[in-house]
Formats: sequence, C-alpha cells, structure tokens
Amino acid sequence: MDTASWVWIIVGIVVIVLIVVVAMVARSRRAGVQQRHDEEHRQEAAAIRRKAGDVELDARENEARASRAQADAEQAQVDAGRLKQEAEQRQVDAERLRSESAERIEKADTVDPDVDENGRRRVDVPDGRASADSADGHRVEDPGSPDQRGTDQAGVDGRPADGRRPDRNDENARSDDRRPEI
Repeated sequence: MDTASWVWIIVGIVVIVLIVVVAMVARSRRAGVQQRHDEEHRQEAAAIRRKAGDVELDARENEARASRAQADAEQAQVDAGRLKQEAEQRQVDAERLRSESAERIEKADTVDPDVDENGRRRVDVPDGRASADSADGHRVEDPGSPDQRGTDQAGVDGRPADGRRPDRNDENARSDDRRPEI
C-alpha cells in the first residue's frame, strides 16, 4: 500500500470519528435541552398543583364558613322562636294581671260604700253637694259646685289622694291616662 492509500484511510477514519463526535455532541445538546424543557414542565406542573391545592383549601374554608353561617342562621331561628314564645308568655301574663287588676277594682268598688251601682265614686264637696267620677274616667259634677281640683297630691296609683280619677284636662293627669282607650 502506498502512502496515498494510507492518507485516504486516515482521512476516512478522522472523518468517521468527527461524524461520531458531532453526533454525540448533538445528542448531548438535545438531551440537555430536553432535560431543561422537562424541568420547566415539572416546575410548571408543581405550580399548577400548588394552585389547585390552594383552591381546594379555599373551597374547604368556604364550605366551613357556609356551615357556620347555616348554623348561625339556625341558632337565630331558635332564638327568634324562643323570644316569640317569651313575648307571648309575657302578653298572657300582662292580660292575666290586667284581668286580676280589674277584678280587684271591681271587688273594691263593691266593698266601697262611696261607689254606687254604676261605678261612680261619690265624693263629698265642702258645700255639701256630691260629685262623682263616672266609670269611663270623665268627671261628672253638679253644675253649681266649685271645682275641687287643687293641689291634692297623687296617690300610689296616679290618682289624686282623694281617690278621684283625673280629668283629661287635668294638669296633674298622668300622660298614659291621656291616651285614647282602644
């Protein structure tokens, strides 16, 4: 073999080695690029999973808040029912007390010798004439008698000490006596 053949053989081997080296470098570059893409995709997937976990946690918190709000609403309904029952009971108690009070007043009127059968209270006036309070709270007087409303102090029940019911025009009348009866 002559030297030209050897040169061509060596050049062929070098070319083959260069081709193999270039192929290996290209393959490693592609593997590096692929690894970088894979790592980016892994990081992106991890971020998506974290966001999904946060959304799931928010959903659980919202469910817990909704459950608490539902429980609060149910408690408010129970409290409202309890308050309604209490108000109804107090109304019943108030009506019972009014009835008892009316019975006691009626009993007192039957026992009192100064009250006639129409519920009018007889009060002696200084000139010897009598005046009466009607059962509906209006003062009935003899037209000739002087007005005996004066500086009498109010009794325990708001009436003047002499037992008369205050007149609607009486300055000493309580404010609740001025309301029209319903």
